[in-house]
Amino acid sequence: MAVVLAVVNQKGGVGKSTTALNLSAALARRGRKVLLVDMDPQGNATSGLGIPKDRLRASVYDVLLRRLPLRAVLLPTAVGGLEVAPSTVELAGAEVELAVEEDRAERLREALEGLRDRYDLVVVDCPPSLGLLTLNALVAADRALLPIQCEYYALEGLSLLLRTLELVRGSLNPQLRLGGVVLTMYDPRTNLSEQVAREVRAFFGEEVFRTVIPRTVRLAEAPSHGQPIFLYDPHSRGALAYEALAEEVAWRLWREERDG
Repeated sequence: MAVVLAVVNQKGGVGKSTTALNLSAALARRGRKVLLVDMDPQGNATSGLGIPKDRLRASVYDVLLRRLPLRAVLLPTAVGGLEVAPSTVELAGAEVELAVEEDRAERLREALEGLRDRYDLVVVDCPPSLGLLTLNALVAADRALLPIQCEYYALEGLSLLLRTLELVRGSLNPQLRLGGVVLTMYDPRTNLSEQVAREVRAFFGEEVFRTVIPRTVRLAEAPSHGQPIFLYDPHSRGALAYEALAEEVAWRLWREERDG
């Protein structure tokens, strides 16, 4: 049975899609069967895997609004063991359309039923908001992974995000837990990055992964080539960092399964 991991932060530009994409690819390269669900209307995880969004016949939008089976939109990727449920800009209208539906927060969870035995892990890339698309991801998820950018205002809004997680756990998904915090865009040349990292570790304690994702040109370039960092530059600092993060994530997720 797959673990469902929502990569979530309502702030934009914190490395959500980069983390969802490269963490999925890294775990697939380690032999896990992984599904990446792109719930962001920007579709950055979709295009980052080299999938042309303008040629898609169906996407996550059709799953959520037209109740198309999720398996009908799945696409293979250049990474063995990794499939993707793609997104297009059409998803931007989904929040308004879902608002009038009685089961508006449970569409993704329902769509994943029957598919969770097919994978070891489902990673959901959330949009930069706490609207219905993110709510669907949190209702479907077992764990929430929080990327936090090592820059000014990093902790701003986190109390609202943590409160949202508590509300979802208390009312819609009692299985939801914090799956970890990952520091992104770390620049060792600046005191600010180190200061933010210290503050985040003081706030979240052992929930913060040891691995820190650096700010690098190669990580920024890879999506424009439609490739995870492991295909674009497998020996880069970004690739090595995501490999190390995948090892930590795998240890936490499947250790918890073993321990019950």
